[in-house]
Amino acid sequence: MTNSWLRAGAPPKPRDLLRFGPVIGFVGLFVFFSLATSTFLSAANLRSVLVNHFSILGIASLGMTLVIAAGGIDLSIGTAMDMASLGFIEVLAVGGSTMAALATGVAAALAVGVVNAVLVARLRITPFLATLGTLFIGQSVEQLATGGGQPIYLVAGHPLAIFNAIGTGIVADVPVALWIAAGAIAGFFVLLGWTRLGRRVVVLGAGPGVARYTGLPVRRDTALVFIAAAGICGVAGIVSSATIRSYVPLAGNAYLLDAIGATFIGTTLGRDGRPRIAGTLLGVLLLSIVKNGLLLIGWTFEWQQVGTGILIFLVLAVSFGHRREA
Repeated sequence: MTNSWLRAGAPPKPRDLLRFGPVIGFVGLFVFFSLATSTFLSAANLRSVLVNHFSILGIASLGMTLVIAAGGIDLSIGTAMDMASLGFIEVLAVGGSTMAALATGVAAALAVGVVNAVLVARLRITPFLATLGTLFIGQSVEQLATGGGQPIYLVAGHPLAIFNAIGTGIVADVPVALWIAAGAIAGFFVLLGWTRLGRRVVVLGAGPGVARYTGLPVRRDTALVFIAAAGICGVAGIVSSATIRSYVPLAGNAYLLDAIGATFIGTTLGRDGRPRIAGTLLGVLLLSIVKNGLLLIGWTFEWQQVGTGILIFLVLAVSFGHRREA
């Protein structure tokens, strides 16, 4: 029984504490990096972690959490991010307005979601294969649209206003990128926890057969899930391109594995192993400080990936071991 040791007044057993492995790991790593390098706790570094790591990965991970909660997987979230970034930057490059650029970017990301929705909900292709195909097609489109994968830089003119607003803007002493992330988090928290669609998504993830048997609109809900996931990842792509002031082909794919890892780390907080927004955000924070901390102590990118992989493995291994004993 969950937290029975709390009700009984008895001290927790070691195996009960394993359930909070991600929380303990986060605190431990935060303390370790604080002691290992003097720059970790600096205001500039913490702001970089929150803006350049947490905000973008956190927004993208919301889409992954929604899809996994519905019992699927989306390997094309990076493609949605890239297509949004491409549309956003391209419109600005030809002198378009900020609103037109934002609308084009979001529409490009939603188009990726529509393709996934048709493949999965209509043609009944498994989510893994469908989104893998979308990933490959998206990569080809990006290469063709940019002359073989050339970045698009905008460093002068009116587009800087939107870059400054999103990338470096401050409102009430909080970076605008974090406000955007907070709005997205609040929206998806309400979506999964307080709406009919969210409740149907939970049922769909627990048992597609049960959902169909009870008459739920499985196809429609599946389509909406993939479209919503792509849309929110498009927002992440726009925030990313605003912070680096450019479009870099295939840059969104760098967030794919981290989003999957953060979502599954988040599932360890509950005995049922279900994705939760709060758990995913903890996973995002954990991965963000690990990447930043390893960079500050001098680890190269390759070794950072090794360290991140080991962290994910340990968290999941401890969690699943705890569930087997429970």
